[in-house]
Amino acid sequence: MAADKSSLPEELQKLLQRQGVRIQAFPQAQNVQEDDAGDDADERRAKALQFDFKPSQIKDYLDRYVIQQDDAKKVLATAVCDHYHHIQSCQGEDDCRDYKKQNIILIGPTGVGKTYLVQNIARLIGVPFVKADATKFSETGYVGGDVEDLVRDLVHQADGDIGLAEYGIVYLDEIDKIAGAHSVAGRDVSGHGVQRGLLKMMEETAVPLRSPSDIAGQMQSLMEFQAKGKFEKKTISTKHILFIVSGAFDGLPNIIKKRVGAKQIGFREDIGVLDKEHLLYEMARSVDFIEYGFEAEFIGRLPVIVHCNQLTAEDLFKILKYSEGSLLKQYKRDFLAYGIDTYFTDDGMQAIAGKAVKEQTGARGLITVCEKTFRNYKYVLPDHPVVREFVVGDEMIQKPQAKLEELLSNPEMYRDRVVEFQVSRFEEKFQQEYAIRVRVTPEAVLQLRRQADEVGKNPLDHFIEVFGGFEHGFNLLQKTSGSVFVIDEPVVEDPSQGVDNWIRESYQKD
Repeated sequence: MAADKSSLPEELQKLLQRQGVRIQAFPQAQNVQEDDAGDDADERRAKALQFDFKPSQIKDYLDRYVIQQDDAKKVLATAVCDHYHHIQSCQGEDDCRDYKKQNIILIGPTGVGKTYLVQNIARLIGVPFVKADATKFSETGYVGGDVEDLVRDLVHQADGDIGLAEYGIVYLDEIDKIAGAHSVAGRDVSGHGVQRGLLKMMEETAVPLRSPSDIAGQMQSLMEFQAKGKFEKKTISTKHILFIVSGAFDGLPNIIKKRVGAKQIGFREDIGVLDKEHLLYEMARSVDFIEYGFEAEFIGRLPVIVHCNQLTAEDLFKILKYSEGSLLKQYKRDFLAYGIDTYFTDDGMQAIAGKAVKEQTGARGLITVCEKTFRNYKYVLPDHPVVREFVVGDEMIQKPQAKLEELLSNPEMYRDRVVEFQVSRFEEKFQQEYAIRVRVTPEAVLQLRRQADEVGKNPLDHFIEVFGGFEHGFNLLQKTSGSVFVIDEPVVEDPSQGVDNWIRESYQKD
């Protein structure tokens, strides 16, 4: 924070220094800089509010990152579209006073993708996103200032643009931890106090940009008064901020079961709905959350109830193999930092998923299993002079130390498998880049690997570079449907001649 040091009393200077506030000369021409920043902020805000998504488009985007949870994705996508379309309509002359904001409550066990769903929605829309745990506020009681910091954090995420922050998303996890103790006499002052603090913000209120308990912020206000001759009370409106809360809600199924009762199940009784926890969660109603320990006014501000199912071993396998946010990409990057490439087989990924589901922590169990498996690999392999690749199969997951010792004694043990992987990768990459089907021989792969090592490049990147610059020829070949072109050693050695031969052969067939 900047200030005119000479204008501050000595005692105030000492106070600021104890608070960690840096004191220096106040910058000149500040008003001009703020005006310029305001122009940029308006552009960013307008871009973020150009919301033209349909629910199906948001779900398609979420499908790329989150496996399963189809019902949750549909409900979330629809609620988000309703919310931001409403914001757009409020920019015109429509009367928005009667609109009821569709804040969301997400139910589901740990590691099923609740946070990941919301993060990806915020990223797609381009609005600021803030996440916090409700337990952080459990000891604040009736003091709402800390709860208001959630909204202030949106301003930080929006790079100081209050207007953009007012259209952001606040995500509060572990909300079930602030439920009142409904099983004991008296009221849980801490939990109910936080509920009331959140209740005020979830509807519509003006949150001061600077917290009254923030000494540094108050000192900054004082210095701005000295510089400009007036106080500026900046606030953030929560009217259009979307609030999403989530929790595991252990024990909620028992409350639902008690309310519904076996006799009221009707035709669903024969499938054992009372013994299927995920079906009980789908039947959750506001009265169940009130019984759980939430105030009626609080739960009434969360009209959209979304349930995420527990993940199976098959779900975890699909997360590893198909999700664009797969954990295996992180481990691949970790080893590539040491010049070591990793390849994951289907049976290896299934073994990881099988162990992870026993952890009972959802997708978080995947990182637990991977850390246990690869801990010694990360420590030992970077110092090995020869090992530069390995394949992760079922046996490595079941006996990681034994396979590590085998790899150290025989660094070439995976060479044939790696060639198979690279053949497949090269063929897929070629079809993605040029829309042409090719078959790469193992000998050509080894030749490309040798060339890549000589120039210090990744084999896959070198492969695409070798065949770059032949767009015209590839366009001609795309007209040949069903043809598969062979990339062998002569083609790698002279790609220009190889492409010419492919064109000649394709036209001779026609």
